[in-house]
Amino acid sequence: MCRYLSCFCYPILSGMLPIFIASLFSILAYRNVRRIVRLQIPIVHRRLDRQLTAMVLARTIGFIILTLPYALQRMRIYLSKVGKSDLFRITINHLLGRIITSWFDLNYAASFYIFMVSSLRFRRQIKMF
Repeated sequence: MCRYLSCFCYPILSGMLPIFIASLFSILAYRNVRRIVRLQIPIVHRRLDRQLTAMVLARTIGFIILTLPYALQRMRIYLSKVGKSDLFRITINHLLGRIITSWFDLNYAASFYIFMVSSLRFRRQIKMF
């Protein structure tokens, strides 16, 4: 079980796969907006598409920044061997784990703030409520 966690679950399922999928779809969204700019579409729609693409790209960058340390820390814990008698290292590992887990949990709240910063239309919708 430990080998499965350290070799597959944390590096692939919790780490690189979500980052790869988010990056792939943000690149596809960016290419789609670049293609739309060349078409004869009203300026309002182009502006909204650019705002949406900016939101997706900002969200992807935030996702990568907040997810990568968590995946790396989880892999490091399962790959490193810390003896039960080394209480100082165990304590440091727990503290580091809690800090990085809190950083990872910011991932969910960060979406709201990234959308608030990057989209005028989103801000208008929030003000209506």
